[in-house]
Amino acid sequence: MGLRTGVLLLVVLVIAALAALNWGWVASPVLMSLGFMQVTAPLGLIMLGLTVLLGILFVAYVVYLQSSVLLETRRHTREMQTQRDLADKAEASRFTELRNFLEAQENTHMSRNAERHAALLARVEQLEASLRQRGDQTDNTMAAHMGQLEDRLERRSGGAEPRF
Repeated sequence: MGLRTGVLLLVVLVIAALAALNWGWVASPVLMSLGFMQVTAPLGLIMLGLTVLLGILFVAYVVYLQSSVLLETRRHTREMQTQRDLADKAEASRFTELRNFLEAQENTHMSRNAERHAALLARVEQLEASLRQRGDQTDNTMAAHMGQLEDRLERRSGGAEPRF
């Protein structure tokens, strides 16, 4: 129980105790002036009734304030949830855009890599063909040199077969 509630409960208990202890005086009729006329009525009961009426009005006002604050809180909560949903959707769309961008970048890199790979393979094939041609030329040159050496050997040896 809060401090304010305790103080209010204490005040109500003091008023009830004073009314109970002085009930004879509270209920005794007295001559009262209403401003334009005079009446005989129990002043204590009228004051006690006005205090109870004031307490009822106070409780009604507090209930009204509490309910208006509760309704306002619910409205704010709904607005916050709507804003949160919008932010989540915007963030999701940003993630989708980022994923699409990254996929596009990956596709361009992969196509560049494929082009480079194809160019590299073409270059390797060209080098292999060049190497084969060079090897064939070397074989032909070697065969020609061997043929020349054999001719020279045959001329020197006078037509005799070489011995191995």
